[in-house]
Amino acid sequence: MNYRDHIVSDHKVILGKPVIKGTRLSVELILRKLGEGATTDQLLTMYPGLEKESIQAVLMYAAELIANEENLESAA
Repeated sequence: MNYRDHIVSDHKVILGKPVIKGTRLSVELILRKLGEGATTDQLLTMYPGLEKESIQAVLMYAAELIANEENLESAA
């Protein structure tokens, strides 16, 4: 799966924050909900337009961002 098929950024939608394509659900929102303990099934219930593949894409997108970040200790 390519997360780019599910995650988009448009300066006209939520100030350009990455969102799930076709929604106003930000990657940040989904990650926060997951971090608070929400399950995939709970998210799908809370947000009927959301798809399981989009949640997986959010996680892949976040992993890609972290993989490409500079190590915080070496940056100091």
